[in-house]
Amino acid sequence: RVLLLGEGNFSFAAGLCGAPGTHVVATCYESEEEAAGRGGAARSIRRLRDSGAEVLFSVDCTKLKEYFLPGKREFDRIYFNFPHCGRKAGVVKNRELLACFFHSCTEVLAGQGEVHVALCNGQGGTPADQPRREWHNSWQIVAVAAGAGFILSDVHPFKAETIHGYKCTGYRSQDKSFCVEGALNHIFTRSTPPLCLTPLSCKTQLGSQEVSFQVPQVLADKINRGFLEVNSSHPVRTIKEKLSAGLSQAFPLQNISSCLPLLHQGHLRGVCHSNIFWIALSPGEAPSTEETSQGLANAVCFSHFGQDTERNVREGCPIPKQFYLRPSLLPHAQAMMQKGAFSPGTLHLLSGPVFRQCRITPHSMPVFHEMLLVLAVRRGIENSCIQMLVDNIKTTTSSLHQAVSGVKPSITLQEATSFGAELNDFAAFECQLGEVQHFLCVGTDPDPSGSCVGVLRTAPDEFKSSELVVVSASLNLDLLAMLLCGISDWRMLWTSDRRFLQQFPEGELRLFKSFSLYPPSYVHDVSFWVPDGEEFDEVAFHTLARTVSGEMVISIQLRDNFQQPGTGRRSLCYRVTFQSCDRALGCREAAEMQRRFREEMQQHLGVTLR
Repeated sequence: RVLLLGEGNFSFAAGLCGAPGTHVVATCYESEEEAAGRGGAARSIRRLRDSGAEVLFSVDCTKLKEYFLPGKREFDRIYFNFPHCGRKAGVVKNRELLACFFHSCTEVLAGQGEVHVALCNGQGGTPADQPRREWHNSWQIVAVAAGAGFILSDVHPFKAETIHGYKCTGYRSQDKSFCVEGALNHIFTRSTPPLCLTPLSCKTQLGSQEVSFQVPQVLADKINRGFLEVNSSHPVRTIKEKLSAGLSQAFPLQNISSCLPLLHQGHLRGVCHSNIFWIALSPGEAPSTEETSQGLANAVCFSHFGQDTERNVREGCPIPKQFYLRPSLLPHAQAMMQKGAFSPGTLHLLSGPVFRQCRITPHSMPVFHEMLLVLAVRRGIENSCIQMLVDNIKTTTSSLHQAVSGVKPSITLQEATSFGAELNDFAAFECQLGEVQHFLCVGTDPDPSGSCVGVLRTAPDEFKSSELVVVSASLNLDLLAMLLCGISDWRMLWTSDRRFLQQFPEGELRLFKSFSLYPPSYVHDVSFWVPDGEEFDEVAFHTLARTVSGEMVISIQLRDNFQQPGTGRRSLCYRVTFQSCDRALGCREAAEMQRRFREEMQQHLGVTLR
């Protein structure tokens, strides 16, 4: 079922009618008498009716449900070619027309339907327009559509010559043609609805006890997604399986990922406190002091509270119960090393999601899937084993990238002591966990210098024996998926929109094509006084922005750092940019997020707004 709106002489509708399996409903805003007076209109209307199409007159595109009975409102496609308020209406009035039109479409469009809007060159305001108008002088069609829950899924030239008999008309409400050279057809689809995240409780094993805890709201839609499960076709699982298959050709392989604890307890030596998701167990479920002491003695953990906690253990004082979501699989592997659980010569594979608070950038992830490889080898041959391990990873990664994009990437192993590039958040946190010997970098255009996707290290002295050395490699599967499949924003890996996974049938890796083009962005500034005598926690600030917006903030930039003469009070000004990568985000919704962000900042960060 195809609905055409705002037809001038009905020549476009006449060119579409007669297609097998298609029912056309052609409409115009004018009365039948006015429409028939346009050149060629009477002939096109007869052709439409002869072919079985419906022709309706005096149809207002902003009130569509009034013209169709409930059972006849499910249109698969709605066409609106060259909408205009008429006469010399400016961009503001035409934006208002489009806004009302898109809201009206929501009431008559099928769930998987499309809305096609053709605009003259430059009107849309997207990068597809050549030349591109300044944003304020365009119709801002993507932002206007987002306000009604639509995303731009495709845009291509409007080829008038392919529609037999088509002749544009209606220039300034007259029976005159206008220039359609460079015109574009914008295809919109429904966005997934906004996330309504409710408090989520999660159960997990902590030692011998099952405990429950409330998941941090920023992670509520990311816990237990099952991307690495057997029946998953998600690219992170495909990459893990491909790497595992390649490694099994060089080493005996043992997968030990099924028993990994989600929560850790104790202290995190060397790791910045603000990078950790600290957890409070549900009331009455915290293990006893004796159990906690035993847990600290058996676990390999680290923290700012390390020395205090160790002193409490020695002196028999009560131990503060510190629980946190695992930021890495390495502590679990190190606990196994202490027990001698790794068979020499066998490559042990651990994998699962890990959680780290971090600043907002397109490649900084509060959660990602880690693949940890651990190999115990005889002393003296560790360098050759490292080289064999790295060569295998490089070969598999290069083969996958070439199969997906046809381009051979640059994959390098760089010594940590000579690494010249700035560390990304993944690599920087790995350095907090312990000494890193090498960084594994994958370089692709337009970033040939490489993004660090893995680190290699040998175990500290306390895990070595006179005969064995333990080598480990940690890989960020999410970063690898982004680089291999051309995904520019990590948030897309976690989208609930089915169109993402539909591009990877049965675990096949392909170059990703975004289903949300040129998403609009909204910029807001916030300025505040920092509490006297306190260091401002910027990671907590970014995490609060993630939480309040539901990961709709794409950038936070410090614009000004001012210290007031005399009082010494410090003021900060940040620029916050809201943008979604996968769903519609309208200006009003972004403004509401900014309002809530300002309120939450005062409550949780103790700042004073300016």
